[in-house]
Amino acid sequence: MPAQDTRRFVIRDRNWHPKALTPDYKTSNARSPRQALVSIPQSISETTGPNFSHLGFGEHDHDLLLNFDHGGLPIGERIIVAGRVVDQFGRPVPHTLVEMWQANAGGRYRHKNDRYLAPLDPNFGGVGRCLTNRDGDYSFRTIKPGPYPWRNGPNDWRPAHIHVSISGPAIATKLITQLYFEGDPLIPLCPIVKSIANAQAVEQLIAKLDMSNANPMDCLAYRFDIVLRGQRHTHFEHR
Repeated sequence: MPAQDTRRFVIRDRNWHPKALTPDYKTSNARSPRQALVSIPQSISETTGPNFSHLGFGEHDHDLLLNFDHGGLPIGERIIVAGRVVDQFGRPVPHTLVEMWQANAGGRYRHKNDRYLAPLDPNFGGVGRCLTNRDGDYSFRTIKPGPYPWRNGPNDWRPAHIHVSISGPAIATKLITQLYFEGDPLIPLCPIVKSIANAQAVEQLIAKLDMSNANPMDCLAYRFDIVLRGQRHTHFEHR
């Protein structure tokens, strides 16, 4: 079988990605560009990847149940979130940095600007990181985050979600997105989600229940695969 030509240019499908200006998502009114985008040629530093081998990873960097231990375990539903990072041709992206951050089980972030009335969990920091293995696999153990209200409309709520940053094989392939959880009734009500017109694209942002990867009597598991670049890459977080 002939080797696949990875030099092939895959144009971005503008009907697949959300519009920059989506008035019902109020933050986009201030953040979206008002003029045509300018294409800037990429330099070698942008098309070659960073080397993460120098990073000092701690034993529990990928385990949010243990990496902020202040004398106990965090409160909430214990889950595993795992999947693969692949490129636009389906090949695994090995040894790349995957970072995540999230609210706690009550829907509150450990951030000075989060004023939601839900209490902070003294044993939950809400951040983690890991490197993919040679097959592009990654895995985190964490708490399922809670939904929370936000000042977009009079009664708008964010579905439970986890923010994910993936560096990919090059600076130009860095992806920041967020995953949701299968079966959450708040997903179709979220103004950010509704900015994505393609239902199949929305499905790419939903982590699916994965009982084959669950730990019996411990954690349920969800699978979230990530595609970098190309016509069907995982969505960038709407900015």
